[in-house]
Amino acid sequence: MPFIITLLTLAIYLIPAGLAAKTLPCGGSFEGFKQAVREEAIARGYQTSIVDSFLANAILDPDVIRRDRAQGIFKKSFIEFSQLVMADYRINQGAAFYSKHKDVFDKVQERFGVPYGVLLSFLALETDFGVVQGKHNTLNSIMTLSHDCRRPELFQPHLFAALELYTQNNFDPVNTVGAWAGEIGMIQMLPKDIVEFGLDADADGKIDLQGSVLDALMTAGNILNSLGWQPNQPWLVEVIVPNQMNWQLASIDNYLPVEEWERMGIRTRNGVSYANQNQRAALLLPHGRKGPAFFAFPNFQLYLEWNKSLVYTTTSAFFATLLSGQPLYLEGNAPPQLTDEEVKQLQTRLAQLGYDVGKVDGIIGSRTRAAVRNEQIKHGLPADSWPTQELLERIL
Repeated sequence: MPFIITLLTLAIYLIPAGLAAKTLPCGGSFEGFKQAVREEAIARGYQTSIVDSFLANAILDPDVIRRDRAQGIFKKSFIEFSQLVMADYRINQGAAFYSKHKDVFDKVQERFGVPYGVLLSFLALETDFGVVQGKHNTLNSIMTLSHDCRRPELFQPHLFAALELYTQNNFDPVNTVGAWAGEIGMIQMLPKDIVEFGLDADADGKIDLQGSVLDALMTAGNILNSLGWQPNQPWLVEVIVPNQMNWQLASIDNYLPVEEWERMGIRTRNGVSYANQNQRAALLLPHGRKGPAFFAFPNFQLYLEWNKSLVYTTTSAFFATLLSGQPLYLEGNAPPQLTDEEVKQLQTRLAQLGYDVGKVDGIIGSRTRAAVRNEQIKHGLPADSWPTQELLERIL
């Protein structure tokens, strides 16, 4: 189900030498922008004939803009989103895919230290194990988003990276298709990520992330390793929290020794203690203090490098544990998420109170959560960063 992914793998990695440059002016005539791309590419040293061949059939795709503006999936809560995507059929498909390609997963873990559950989760959420990779022409998608003025600085490096891949015979501007936001292959990688991290693991002379399981999974392992994945270390572990504690300590940025959390009465659900392993963890409460609770270990930060949505990354990280044989999380009895209009009302009021919550969009992102925590402290409410009807009524 590609609606899950699209914008979700837009992690900003280091741009390879020679691909970093100024951002071209956005908007205006698409043909004018196309000419500007041509001139910039030639100025970077690419042969005119190659640039012209690369750009020959590029067109603006209005459907890409429509999808870029409709990001309703980000408004779902962790519980709603995770239970939507962690369907039984995906769990069954994951078991079958792992059984079929166990040797590949073993090779990735041996080389990069990334467990099979982590890779399976990415495969499941990105492309249903390679089955649904998208049907949008990749060059048209990236050209469209590079021309659009919402995030040209993000997509233009991928445009020139696609040109680089074209010179390496690893990109076909006419026939390469993928997600609407330009991601390609089983794990849905953007072009500059492929230039930087792509591996021809099966040694057939081509980086094939669409058809080669070995290339796709080795590339994913390479990315995670490059970002600092710690082999044989946890990433997300479900915990049981006490009824009372200092809830404002629960923040994805607040890493404390596990033994310190344990002194507060927090225990892992599976009974394993990480205190004697000198581990540090953050307490993650994606649905507030009465919902599911997790220790997020340093490896979890790599999920946030891969994708900035806390709901998506927590879902992906937990699904990795589920696919590794752990049980479904305890749902608890958290108060329901505010409606879309209520979240926008909350954000508007928080902005009036002087908080930077970004765009008033109905999405409970990191800045909205931080502002909510501060207002909870101010009003003597449990500061778990989860906006409730009670908080909304108090600040209006």
